[in-house]
Amino acid sequence: MSTAVTDKTNRLSVTAAGGKMIADYWDGVFNARERGDQVVWYNGQALNPIFQAAGLVWCHGEAFSARLAAQHLEKPAQLAGEEYGYVGELCSYARTHLGCAVLTQQNRQGESTGVVGMPDQQELASKLPAPDFFVNAYSGCSTGQQWDDISFRVFGKEVPIFNVSLPFLWGNKPDSGYLVGEEWEQTSEHVADQLHKLIAFLESMTGRPFDWDALRQNMAYIKRASELRREAMALCKLAPTPATFWDWIASIAHINFLPASQDLVDYFAAVKAEIEQRVAAGISGVHNERYRVYFDGIMNWNKLGWLARKFADHDVAVIAGRYTHHAFWQEPHLIDPENPIKGMAQHYLLCPTNHGTKTIQDLVLRDCAEYGVDGVVFHSTRTCRAFTNPQRLIAKAAQRDLGIPSIFFQGDVADASFYKDDILESQLVAMLEGIDVRRSQAAG
Repeated sequence: MSTAVTDKTNRLSVTAAGGKMIADYWDGVFNARERGDQVVWYNGQALNPIFQAAGLVWCHGEAFSARLAAQHLEKPAQLAGEEYGYVGELCSYARTHLGCAVLTQQNRQGESTGVVGMPDQQELASKLPAPDFFVNAYSGCSTGQQWDDISFRVFGKEVPIFNVSLPFLWGNKPDSGYLVGEEWEQTSEHVADQLHKLIAFLESMTGRPFDWDALRQNMAYIKRASELRREAMALCKLAPTPATFWDWIASIAHINFLPASQDLVDYFAAVKAEIEQRVAAGISGVHNERYRVYFDGIMNWNKLGWLARKFADHDVAVIAGRYTHHAFWQEPHLIDPENPIKGMAQHYLLCPTNHGTKTIQDLVLRDCAEYGVDGVVFHSTRTCRAFTNPQRLIAKAAQRDLGIPSIFFQGDVADASFYKDDILESQLVAMLEGIDVRRSQAAG
């Protein structure tokens, strides 16, 4: 049985306006056919500035699955996927979105059989327009690289598909490092070439020349939005932290797939301004912050509010995480709006699952030191092996190099059935008790 928790969170108020931006975006996707727009389904990296410049409507598969899970509307699509043959151990992002693909295709064909014929599922399917073509740009995950190919099959192999090749950054050459070395430079050029080929593909799909000026403007907006986001994140190194990991989770959609615009820049300017106000007033993101922890793992979208309240109830401020802080245009200095392709290619390689373990360890331990964390909480995402594979090694490195303890709990990105609250509760309490003991020993 889940443990009841009180609410000691103090979330940023600006995220309410951010929620409306997300809702408006999805309404625009759902109404694309009424406007006569072409629709691209894609997975993986943030290709949306390219799609926006090409005059397309874009649907990001992971984002749609996460939204359904956050709204607790994921089960119909998952049941449809299960009926179609996708087992429960498959990435639940993929399983949810593939279920939507099955529903969308059957809705187009007027079919209604078995669980897929349930009214709530037909309503869900009708909201997502079928794609005119697919684009896949997945890094660091074999499931993601096959996801759109499976969708291609669901739609009878009749919808064109383009794959962007994003090689893994092994980081095992003598000169390899984060953002440096021959491997980094050669791989960046390879992906940049792939993006030029993607743009040629889009020109053939739309029948019009690509708008390079629009792409330059889009990337100027994204660069400024990212700079503001990173500046605001840096303010959270202060203790008590003015905002938490959960606030950064709430703004992922904006930096990841919402349209590039002045509205996007204004949103992150407002996020930074509210955090600056909190710093000046001494307002914390968690009432009575006593512990600071790092969260490693993709978000458990079904449990976003629940987890935020649970940690705050134990006076824990979750201040940063690999998922939020090492993805989503996180290195804005790489972006050159006048010549955007190489910087875009480089960001697409910087997925937090696309590095060798040494690079991941270096980045996570750097964060732990800079943010002054007391412990690391690892969300062992049941159906995302790419994210969980290096976690035990990261935990050992954190203990060995920084003396920071860790705990692990099982959950998932979009399937609530894998979450076990009693396990997280017992492990969290034990870790915090250990931190208290070490503090007392140090004080003595």
